[in-house]
Amino acid sequence: MANPALERNPYFNGNADQAAAQARAAYAYQQGQQGAPQYGQPQTGQQYGGQQPYGQQPGQAYGQQPGQPQWQSMPTPGADALNHQFDLPSPSADQMERMTVEDTVAKGALLMGVLLVAAAITWFIPSPLNLMLAIGGSFVALILGFVIAFKKEVSVPLIMTFAVAEGLLVGGFSSFLEQMYSGIVVQAVLATLVVVGVTLALFSSGRVRTSPKITKFFMIAGIAYLVFSLINFGLVMTGINSDPWGLRTSVEIFGIPLGVILGIFAVLMGAYMLIADFEFIQNGARAGAPRKYGWLGAYAVISTVVFIYLELLRLIAILRGND
Repeated sequence: MANPALERNPYFNGNADQAAAQARAAYAYQQGQQGAPQYGQPQTGQQYGGQQPYGQQPGQAYGQQPGQPQWQSMPTPGADALNHQFDLPSPSADQMERMTVEDTVAKGALLMGVLLVAAAITWFIPSPLNLMLAIGGSFVALILGFVIAFKKEVSVPLIMTFAVAEGLLVGGFSSFLEQMYSGIVVQAVLATLVVVGVTLALFSSGRVRTSPKITKFFMIAGIAYLVFSLINFGLVMTGINSDPWGLRTSVEIFGIPLGVILGIFAVLMGAYMLIADFEFIQNGARAGAPRKYGWLGAYAVISTVVFIYLELLRLIAILRGND
């Protein structure tokens, strides 16, 4: 299970060859339409009425001597020019404006910087305004996530706006919980770094990869978890459930709060999503995706890391609240 924006894109889901073939066919059709003479229009290189230009024989190129093959009329490069051409290094992916893993990492760092700036500003806003900004940022990020996933072209302004909305969510939620449980943000950040670091190390070693069956399972589980979170949020906001965490702490399974079980499962799901994001980014770089698609890969990774952080933050808050 990866970000829907990557799953729907042919450059990331392994259908780049098919997409490229369709693009070449469309381009050839367009060129054929442009090159075909319209009704009553003379052929290329032919004057009105079907006459050749003055002094030029039929089928003869401009500047070509009568009886001379066309290839002989073209200048021949010298040996030095040919040697220089062969000695030139092959163009890199950056020079060809193609997506690379390194460029995607750089774009991800920029998005993370924007997110942290927005989070730092929200951090210093007093309660309960910071919590309201966090709730507003979560809904904006959710809506933008759907827009980015179904948008055909990559929109950098939308992705930047998503990073700002995520920053409001992270900053407001973190500040609110830090006032309740001192030091919880540091704990959540360290736990997030451990999860992301271990996941990246396992992926780099080639020991873990996604599979269709597990991806399908986590996809269904992710949709169910989103529906549960929205219902739980509605119960808390309407006062039907007076517990601050709603069903997460009011329901227990074998004496364990439901939120603890769901939190651990959500972190595992986030780690799997991160592996899928890494795989899709590698596919995009190997398929020669345009450089702008690096923004899409960076957006997917940042959104997954934020998801893992928020789940760990909530999990630690529930555990510390039961102490």
